Amino acid sequence: MIQFETDNDFKEGALLLLNKPYEWTSFDLVNKIKHKIKHQFHYEKVKVGHAGTLDPLATGLLIVCVGKYTKKIDSYQSQVKEYIAAIQLGATTPSFDLETEIDETHPTEHITKELIDETLKGFIGEIQQRPPNYSAVKIKGKRAYEYARKGQEVEIKMKTLVIDEIEVLEFEKNILKLRIVCSKGTYIRALARDIGRKLNSGAHLTALRRTRIGDFHINDALEIEDFIKFLENL
Repeated sequence: MIQFETDNDFKEGALLLLNKPYEWTSFDLVNKIKHKIKHQFHYEKVKVGHAGTLDPLATGLLIVCVGKYTKKIDSYQSQVKEYIAAIQLGATTPSFDLETEIDETHPTEHITKELIDETLKGFIGEIQQRPPNYSAVKIKGKRAYEYARKGQEVEIKMKTLVIDEIEVLEFEKNILKLRIVCSKGTYIRALARDIGRKLNSGAHLTALRRTRIGDFHINDALEIEDFIKFLENL
């Protein structure tokens, strides 16, 4: 979806709903769009930003704001998010996802669907969450992942979050697929870690897709290739 401040005027402002590709950073997508818009319309400068970072290994809805719409980034970031997450039970990684290798394995024989349902109830509502060491949280002017990749331990403060819904979509062969509706700032990787611990096991995230931000839905998002074709046809 593309929404303009005025007809087809990117410099005035545009709101773009895009499907972030796997292994792209959110900034990769922003920089690609900024370069294409500047080149297509011969702009010297144009403001482009996104409303809510997705990890490189995640896919899904990214709101990209151009021109005057960048003033609305904070309001879009604060809206409720929906994710579809796949979580591997019985194994952990330092990054809580597939960025790093498995470092520990844990028993899973005791885990049943009933135990999962009961455990997830404890995550509904206001919760405290410690962001991952491999995250963009700033500590003394540096990102937490910069310390983590050097093997340095740092203290990361707990955050207060709200989880509105957690729905089990599938549970098979120790893969737990969840639909999660949550507040701004929620790390689904950290949620996977905490669910694994509460199940007296371990867990890490194997796939993540953001499907909704407020009233904006992934079904309305464009692929980056389609957006480029749209620009070229203007």
